[in-house]
Amino acid sequence: MSLETEAILDRRRLRRKLGLWRSLTIIALVAALAVIASLASGDASLIGQQQIARVDITGIITEDRKQIEMLRKIAKADHVKGVILAINSPGGTTTGAEALFEEIRALSKKKPVVAQFGTVAASAAYITGLACDHIVARSNTITGSVGVIMQWPEVSGLLDKIGIKMNEIKSGSLKAAPSPFQPASPEARRVAEEMIANGKRWFIGLVEERRKIKVSDIPGLSEGRVYLGSTALKYKLVDAIGGEKTAVAWLAENRNISANTRIVDWKPENTVDWQMAPSLSSLLSQVIVETATTLSRSTLLGDHVDSLGLNGLVSIWKTVEN
Repeated sequence: MSLETEAILDRRRLRRKLGLWRSLTIIALVAALAVIASLASGDASLIGQQQIARVDITGIITEDRKQIEMLRKIAKADHVKGVILAINSPGGTTTGAEALFEEIRALSKKKPVVAQFGTVAASAAYITGLACDHIVARSNTITGSVGVIMQWPEVSGLLDKIGIKMNEIKSGSLKAAPSPFQPASPEARRVAEEMIANGKRWFIGLVEERRKIKVSDIPGLSEGRVYLGSTALKYKLVDAIGGEKTAVAWLAENRNISANTRIVDWKPENTVDWQMAPSLSSLLSQVIVETATTLSRSTLLGDHVDSLGLNGLVSIWKTVEN
């Protein structure tokens, strides 16, 4: 074999070795990034360290399947010793609150759950707090707003002015009633009021059962008023004033969980963030589309957009501009 041929073969063997090491290096980097991403997203199951799981309940509450799956995963995780629900929400749908309430109650049978109210925890968000073993609120947290609401716009007057008439053929007088295109009939309004009354009784029943109080003894509660955290404490709607440290202290004092236990954020799978976004451009596109949709709906429908975006009865608190 000539020296030239041997040199060519040596170079080929060297390239194969380099290719192998490059592949191994890439695999190692991917594995390391996966571990970092997993820890950053709150999934510490890879190392099984003892922890307190922190779960954010923010924005409008709906029946979120991924969120429910995450709560069930927390319930099965032996290394999670307690849970803090950081709640900052004006509420949402009653069905969403119902599903979340049931899942938190199931979770609390496995490990203690503390609610820590932020700026606002009203309506359906307060139902979420009711499911917990202990409720901590800030002195100025807006909470309460017990009850449900059903809203719909009526644009029949506007359509008359611009010369548009909506025609419809339906199977019954109560089908798709009430409608935004005509005034609600007395019968349609009666049915809506009956639904609201039933939803209110369900909500009040949860308050009385979980808080061991009589709603009729608390001024304004049955009428749906909101309270600051300090007033809510006075009426036993919450258990303590404070923040996350107060929640951890309760776990330490009442559930024998060390106050030094690490708190780890848990998030539903496939949550869009910097770790999981396929590209900055796709994330930016999503933000642009959602912003444009929100702006267009707000321009056309004003304050009714929040209610129209939620199907079913709504338990939500919001300020009203005069």
